[in-house]
Amino acid sequence: MTGVGHDAELTSWAYLARVAEPPCAAVIALVDAIGPIDAASAIRRRVVPAGHEPVLDATAGRCDTNCAADDLDIADRIGARLVTRSDPEWPAWSLLALGQADTAARGGEPLALWVRGPARLDDLAAASVALIGSRAASSYGEHVTQTLASGLSGQGFAVLSGGAFGIDGAAHRAVVAAGGVTAAVMACGIDRDYPASHSALLTAIARTGAVISEYPPGTTAAKHRFLTRNRLVAAMSGGTVVVEAGRRSGAANTAAWARKLGRPLGAVPGPVTSATSVGCHRMIADQQAVLVSDVASVVNLVHPGGGGDVGRGRAKPTDALTPEQLRVHDAIPARGGVGIEEIAFAAGLDVGVVRSALARLDVDGHVRNVGGQWRLG
Repeated sequence: MTGVGHDAELTSWAYLARVAEPPCAAVIALVDAIGPIDAASAIRRRVVPAGHEPVLDATAGRCDTNCAADDLDIADRIGARLVTRSDPEWPAWSLLALGQADTAARGGEPLALWVRGPARLDDLAAASVALIGSRAASSYGEHVTQTLASGLSGQGFAVLSGGAFGIDGAAHRAVVAAGGVTAAVMACGIDRDYPASHSALLTAIARTGAVISEYPPGTTAAKHRFLTRNRLVAAMSGGTVVVEAGRRSGAANTAAWARKLGRPLGAVPGPVTSATSVGCHRMIADQQAVLVSDVASVVNLVHPGGGGDVGRGRAKPTDALTPEQLRVHDAIPARGGVGIEEIAFAAGLDVGVVRSALARLDVDGHVRNVGGQWRLG
């Protein structure tokens, strides 16, 4: 499986990333049990450990096709990389909720992600807001999107969206113009620009941010892949804001994922006569989303009680933390509490190291323990 310049483990990951239509919990379970190299070999040989038989059905259609070396070569040519669950930049905490019982059946965690651009996935997930909405955006919607996107960028947030026409494109363009970081999560292969007319925009996004896809090179966009992609937009952002949405909208699907994952959800009100704001008005009226109207209200949605200075260029209270303390701090969600074992898993640190870091963070007021659960201070 090893191609020129790529080691056996990476080519195994690349094979596994293509061998089943993502997301595929059965492949992830096998990898977690025996590692990527042995998992790839077992799938090819059609002999898997007891209890992992479902992976054979999930991979039956593609197991004999091995494009791993070619996929990695294509990624190299376009300046992309394959980020896996074993990589330091993997946003484990943000994606963890996708694997819980009530979400896994509809769309679990990704096995790996193809990334074009310098932005790290863990950094994006740590301080980002998703701005989403109608492809048939109104001039009002595009104006509001540009205002929010550039303002959030100035506050140090990365802006996530889907690279599409309308609200998505307006959000990406505004951040690029502001010199900030934006990421587009795609429903096609990392080597394809979709829509094609956004080729220059996607190239600009990749200069400082990231173009992200769960799908290997060459994969074409399809309706079901857009719906699958939406869960990643919601999971990888600290909050989601719907700027415009019609009565039936793909943005509503992303919003539903945000609610299911427990992420903050905001919606921008529009003219009562506007068909492109019907979805937003319904979310607000049904108390599914919080009404937001400016940058300050979006920041408060994502970081209640303050926390706007989360990004680049401004002094932050966490700047003096050691690398281990910062990883522990970042592993604690903005809302709610978690146990030490969960923090250790998300941070990728030994429990003893986590305990020591929490003690220091507690003394300095960065975190607090409430009923055995650790929360941000």
